[in-house]
Amino acid sequence: MVNSPAPTLALVESPVQLLNVLEWAHAHAHTHAHAESETGDTAPLLSAVPRQPGSLPGRAGRPQDGPPRPAAGWLRVVVLPPTDPMSRGQLRRVAGIARDEGHAVHWQEARGGSGSPVGALTALTPAVRRAGRIVVGDPFSRLVQLLLVPARTAELVVVDDGTATMEFIAQLGRGERLRRWHRTGGGPLSRARELAYAPVSGTARRRLTPRGGRVTEVFTSMPVTPLPGMRLRVNDFAWTRSRFGPPRLTKGTDLVGTSLVETGVVDPARYLDAVRALTLEHGVTRYFAHRRESPEKLRALSGATGLEIVRPDLPLELIARRGPVGRTIVSFPSTVVHTLPFALTGTGVTVAVCDIDPAWLTAAASPRARSFLAGVTETARDVRRLPAQAAPAAG
Repeated sequence: MVNSPAPTLALVESPVQLLNVLEWAHAHAHTHAHAESETGDTAPLLSAVPRQPGSLPGRAGRPQDGPPRPAAGWLRVVVLPPTDPMSRGQLRRVAGIARDEGHAVHWQEARGGSGSPVGALTALTPAVRRAGRIVVGDPFSRLVQLLLVPARTAELVVVDDGTATMEFIAQLGRGERLRRWHRTGGGPLSRARELAYAPVSGTARRRLTPRGGRVTEVFTSMPVTPLPGMRLRVNDFAWTRSRFGPPRLTKGTDLVGTSLVETGVVDPARYLDAVRALTLEHGVTRYFAHRRESPEKLRALSGATGLEIVRPDLPLELIARRGPVGRTIVSFPSTVVHTLPFALTGTGVTVAVCDIDPAWLTAAASPRARSFLAGVTETARDVRRLPAQAAPAAG
């Protein structure tokens, strides 16, 4: 009889986190199956019975002899959705794919009029206490940190919510409180809230630190060095590659948008100038908007450049893998310069990255912004660095 993996609870708040939970589940199930085959615990395959073809999610009728789906029931995913409509729409789409993969998905409102953090904490605490393993996508999230307080599990897994994984490991290693890289100090009220919340943040940080038999695994596409005692597993998007594509390639170039304007890091006028320059320099025809980009900003970009603005209904790794996609994808420093080379390996697509000129940063940008964004670009693997003239001159 096949041994079932330990009961696992995943807490996700964004479409990318949920996609990476699916990638982690795929990798974990295959590791578990391999370990069983090494020990002889796996039942032998019946001879002369071929595997029945499945179908690609989102491509009905196309058969694929992909890897088998994991056994149902061992993973429960709790979605804690944000309030913005684009994120919620993408989350619902990815949640549907997760259910098709055989995973239990529970939608728990925790923000806005239909839900509250206190209500979510009350509803989820019993499941958190029972979990044999907890998977989280955003260790900086206050809601996730609150949910980690009653956790009793000896194993925690952190999957990517983007490049923030790099900062998470760096801060954890330095023993600092967990703080998003683009956040500034704030005013007196903000500092008072931080002080009041410090005990919760400290407890979460201790839960996430491997020590005394407690296991912390980081499942990531980012170039990070694990801390002593930390288990590191590379996310090479094997599940995405097995389920989708390869994509049909177009002749044009696609540009990936960023929410750096919305987070107050980059000046809006400078960003528009940069997009215009990249469009002219590289023959960009489509602009894939970040789910947090404002409609006003996107209308201004479209009017100034003539670009087709695309609002993806799935994370870009899935959109690009399903295609059609440009032979070149240009991005500013962001998560996709690390994830797309994995997802699009062997397809012939070139991923290029354009540096953020320090002159584009706002006066409100955090002191960490410049070095963090430079580090995202410098550590990207299998990408093309654009020449300096791709960036508009300051002025």
